[in-house]
Amino acid sequence: MGLPLHLWKIKEEVLGHARDFGLEPFETIFEMVDYRTINEIASLGGFPVRYPHWRFGMEYERMSKSDMYGLHKIYEMVINNDPCYAYLQEGNTLLDQKLIFAHVYGHSDFFRNNLWFAHTNRKMMDEMANHAARVRTYVDRHGLATVERFLDRCLSIDNLIDPFHPEGPRRSRADGEEDRPVEPRRIQGPSYMEKYLNPEPYLEAQKQKLAREREALRRIPSHPERDIMGFLLEHAPLEPWERTLLGIVREEALYFSPQSMTKIMNEGWASYWHSRILTEKALDSSEVVDFADRHSGTMAMSGRSLNPYKLGLELFRDIEERWDRGRFGKEWEECDDLREKNAWDRDLGLGRARIFEVRRIYNDVSFIDEFLTRDFCVRHRLFTWAWKERSGDIVLESRDFDAIKAQLLDQLTNYGQPVIEVLDGNAGNRGELLLRQRDPGRDLDKTWGRDVLGNIAAIWRRPVALQATEEGREELWSHDGERFLVSPASPATKR
Repeated sequence: MGLPLHLWKIKEEVLGHARDFGLEPFETIFEMVDYRTINEIASLGGFPVRYPHWRFGMEYERMSKSDMYGLHKIYEMVINNDPCYAYLQEGNTLLDQKLIFAHVYGHSDFFRNNLWFAHTNRKMMDEMANHAARVRTYVDRHGLATVERFLDRCLSIDNLIDPFHPEGPRRSRADGEEDRPVEPRRIQGPSYMEKYLNPEPYLEAQKQKLAREREALRRIPSHPERDIMGFLLEHAPLEPWERTLLGIVREEALYFSPQSMTKIMNEGWASYWHSRILTEKALDSSEVVDFADRHSGTMAMSGRSLNPYKLGLELFRDIEERWDRGRFGKEWEECDDLREKNAWDRDLGLGRARIFEVRRIYNDVSFIDEFLTRDFCVRHRLFTWAWKERSGDIVLESRDFDAIKAQLLDQLTNYGQPVIEVLDGNAGNRGELLLRQRDPGRDLDKTWGRDVLGNIAAIWRRPVALQATEEGREELWSHDGERFLVSPASPATKR
C-alpha cells in the first residue's frame, strides 16, 4: 500500500530538507505494510520475491517469534535499487515515520554515492524476480529435492567471493602465452659492447625466470584466487542448470557484500542525517522528548557488543568537528601541549565537505583505520573484553588504543572470517582442488570446515584439500566427497 496523504506531505518535507543539506538520494518509493509482511520481506533479504528455499522460511519463523515476544521490532527496511524501495510498518507512530523518512534518505544517498556500491545492480528488484522464476523452472524440471540440495551447497560457500574484484577471477593464461619463446629481452648496443650489456650469467638467469613465469601461467589458477565461487563457476564440471544456480548465488552474494563492508558507515550516515534533519528542521516542539527517547534507544551501547549506529554516528560527528576546527595534519599531530590542543580552533569550516568525501570513498575497515583516534576512544570509553574460561566471566581486558583498534579491524576485515584462496586446480596432476588459508593466525572451525569442504568436493566432482590452521597447528584437511581426513601439513603441500 502506498502512503496516505498526510504521510506523503511529511515525506516531501523531509526530502526537501535532505536535499537542502546536500544529500542526493535515489527516487524512493515507500510502501506501508503490516508486521507480518515486513517480517516476511526481511526474511527474504528485503526483496518481496525470491527463489524457494527452506532457509527463508526458517528466518521468517525466527523473526515472527522474536517480534511476538517483544525481542525486536522492524520499523523500516530500505533496498539498494534505482528507484530505491523502503517498507514502513503500519503500526509506527507519526514521529516514527518522520524519523524513518529521514533515515531512509540517508541510506539512499549512501547507496547512490558510496564507491563500494558502484558495481551493484541498480535493478536488483527485477533481477531477484528473474532469479526466482529461473529457479522455479529448474524445480519443475529436476525436482525440488535435487535443486534444493545443490542450492544448499552453493549457499554454504556464498562468503567465498572476492568483493574487491566483482568482475570475476583473472584468466589463467593469455592466448598463445604458452607458445611464446623463452628468450630474455636483450639490451641493444654496439656489437663490441655485447658481452658487457648482455653478459651470459644475466641472460641465463632471465631465461630461467621467464620459464618459471610461463610454467606458472600453465597452472590453474596462475595466481592464488580468492573468488572460489567464481573459480568453480568457470572450471567445475557442472551441468548447465547447476552453473546457472551457482552464478545466481554468487551474483546475489556480490550484491549484498558492500552492505556488510559498510555497515558502520551506512548506519552512521543515516543516523547522522536523521538526527540533524529532525532536530534542526522537521520536529515540532511537542515531539522533541519522544524523539530523544527513540534516538537514545537506537544509539544505546551494550557492554558486550558494539552498536554500529552509535559508532558510525559519533565518528562522523568527530570528523566534522575536527575538520571544522583544523584538528588534523602535521601541525596538529606534532603539537604536544595539551592545553593548546584543547583550545585548538582554526575555524576552517571544512567539516561538511570532509564527511561527504568520506561517505564517497571509504568502507568500514578504511574508515576505522583512518579516523578512529586515541582521543575518540578515551572520550567514548571504549575497551576490549575477554572471556575467562576458568571463572566463566567476561572481564574488561584493555583500554589500550592500539588493542581496541586492532580488535575492531580484525572483526571487520573480511567480516571477521578467514580468507581462503584457490591455490591449485590440478593438485598432484590429478584434477584435485587445493585451497589454502591466507591468514594462518586465525583458527578455522573443523566441523564447519568438514561440511564446507564436502560441499565444494560435490561441486568440483573431485577431492578437495585445504591448508588450514587450528590452535596454531598447520594441518591439511581433505574431503573426497565421502570422507573427511586431517593430516599434518607436509612441506610438499605448502606453497
